[in-house]
Amino acid sequence: MNSFGNFSHHPAFLKPNGGLPCRIGLMNPKKEDINPQGSEFKGPRGWYERLLRRYQAPILSVTLGGIYVLVAILLGLAAAPGIGFGLWLFRISDSLPMLPSLFLRGFTLFAFFFSFGFCSILIVPLANRFVLTRLRPYRGPYFSTRVFPWFAHNILTYCVRYAFLDWITPTPFNVYFYRNMGMRIGIRTEVNTSNISDPGFITLEDEVTIGGSATIIAHYAVRGYLITAPVVIRKGATIGLRAIVMADTEIGEGAKVLPNSVVLPKTRIPAGETWAGIPAKKIEIGSEH
Repeated sequence: MNSFGNFSHHPAFLKPNGGLPCRIGLMNPKKEDINPQGSEFKGPRGWYERLLRRYQAPILSVTLGGIYVLVAILLGLAAAPGIGFGLWLFRISDSLPMLPSLFLRGFTLFAFFFSFGFCSILIVPLANRFVLTRLRPYRGPYFSTRVFPWFAHNILTYCVRYAFLDWITPTPFNVYFYRNMGMRIGIRTEVNTSNISDPGFITLEDEVTIGGSATIIAHYAVRGYLITAPVVIRKGATIGLRAIVMADTEIGEGAKVLPNSVVLPKTRIPAGETWAGIPAKKIEIGSEH
């Protein structure tokens, strides 16, 4: 494992027989309490977690409300330069004849949009830096204080993704945004999609190609548990159009995942192989492909 996406040191992962990292909790399933009422923590955090597990949705909603307030502040900062520039241009347009005035006002609206978008890809990752220091692979109950960094990380990602990111995909600007959100991206890597969740858990090595509208997501749920785990796509691999790559997967060097395929959790695709289907499996194709 090279420096890209090296989560193997984390206690939640191991390398059986020198192989690729595997998820302990998923390899050795056991009966677990998916709705605990207590807390492993003491003090205020423990009190809060017990309240969260008892009242669940109301307490979680209040907590997420605080994150949304932060998002409003960040996006407000991103919007401020465009608003100031727009108000100045609107005052100029008041003194112009109707057609030039309409043109200038129309230009102002779209100039504001792009100003807001580019400012957001600069400002939002600054707040995310604090979140990344607390982001860890996780397997456990949905209602847990350990989940909050993951919540915050994805909320910050999504506010830019849904507001602006499609306008700059694929360009160096979307790669810049994902790198600053914690994604490890090598050189000459093309990311032709905005359908990415949990960028802090994702590694794309050198010369990787992510096809249009492909989805990479580093979390899923099973048996009432939330799991967040790394996705590692090795050098020169290709993920096809609208393919889906789920959490706790590794795509080997030079491997291909064909369009519309689904790579399920815990999948390890060896170097140079071609996989396709739902779920994705190894296939043999002619050399012309």
